Amino acid sequence: MIDQLIAVLDSLAAGLPSLLGHFFATLALLAGAIAIYMAVTPFRERALVEEGNAAAGTVLAGAIVAMAIPLAALLATSGMFIDIVVWGIVTLLLQLMTVGLVSLLLHGLRARIEAGNVAAAMVLAAAQIAVGLLNAAVMVPN
Repeated sequence: MIDQLIAVLDSLAAGLPSLLGHFFATLALLAGAIAIYMAVTPFRERALVEEGNAAAGTVLAGAIVAMAIPLAALLATSGMFIDIVVWGIVTLLLQLMTVGLVSLLLHGLRARIEAGNVAAAMVLAAAQIAVGLLNAAVMVPN
């Protein structure tokens, strides 16, 4: 029993630094992607959320979840940080393309979100999450 406990603690000591490094690096990548996303999209998400705009909050939440899903899949399946960085960039680009496509399909999307139209925000958030899920599925090895 003691030998098993020592083996588990040795394994934890060996693997924990790597796990924490990958986790925090991926979290930083997610934060960076969200910052770029907020800078590039036509919405003023931060200001709108601070004003209590539920539509903007829904869109931003959808973007965060949609970008976290593929990063989580990569974190779970890839041991190489460069994979996470490269595919994280792809994830960000796919999310920006999703916003562009939904904006084309829902005319006046920016004005709708700024006006607090939660229905329009839900469509965008759902599209973002769907793309995030599909993106993650493509990245996971067979």
